[in-house]
Amino acid sequence: MNQKIKVIGLIPTRLNSSRLPQKALLLIHKIPLVVHTYRRAKMSKKLDDLFICCDDKKIYQTVKRYGAKAIMTSKHHKNGTERINEAYKKIKKKYDIVIDIQGDEPLISPFHIDQVINFHKKNLETDIILPTLKIKVKNNTNIVKVIKDKKNFVLYLSRGNVPFEFKKRVNSYNKHLSIVSFRPESLEKFALSSKTPLEKIEDIELLRALEIGLKIKSLNLNGDSFSVDVPEDFERANTVMAKDKFFKLYK
Repeated sequence: MNQKIKVIGLIPTRLNSSRLPQKALLLIHKIPLVVHTYRRAKMSKKLDDLFICCDDKKIYQTVKRYGAKAIMTSKHHKNGTERINEAYKKIKKKYDIVIDIQGDEPLISPFHIDQVINFHKKNLETDIILPTLKIKVKNNTNIVKVIKDKKNFVLYLSRGNVPFEFKKRVNSYNKHLSIVSFRPESLEKFALSSKTPLEKIEDIELLRALEIGLKIKSLNLNGDSFSVDVPEDFERANTVMAKDKFFKLYK
């Protein structure tokens, strides 16, 4: 009988976000933004455990009051992937897959989380799984676009419009969705590596993974989700949340 593949979800979050100060604790319909992410991730049927990984006691104490599991991590991490690696080590339990669920996506779909987990279970030899959504938005540097080959391995990620419309019009782009699945050893290799040249230029974490030779495979998902990066995103999240089907199940 096959041994069960164990999966943990980790939600990295920090207090001092630059573009939208303390966004993790901003209230969307009376619930902190990061708690929305946690409660929706809890609705996943494939996660065996789930923690919010905080860099500040203010976040830690707030999410605890809402019944969330949380772990304190260093304030000095350069990105969320390094933060979840520290948290994973602190848990001291072995898992086969680690799911990085970005804390700034309050409308994340639990169905998307389960689809990513199912895909990684079928591709366990792959270091990292990165889902994408088809979008038509151009010239938004907050949205990371993904270029992949015919076998769905990721070739490059950019904040620019890639591919560039030189000879042919581009009708849609593959948007980086903020649920990333790691093999634990690949997560550690990433976190122990220094920032790489392309990562420094584009400020995209997973470019480091590509530059150090980790294999990233991608799958297309249907639906919509967006990160809250600027005040306009926060206003949009408040509007969309009011009619959201998952919110009605946990509010």
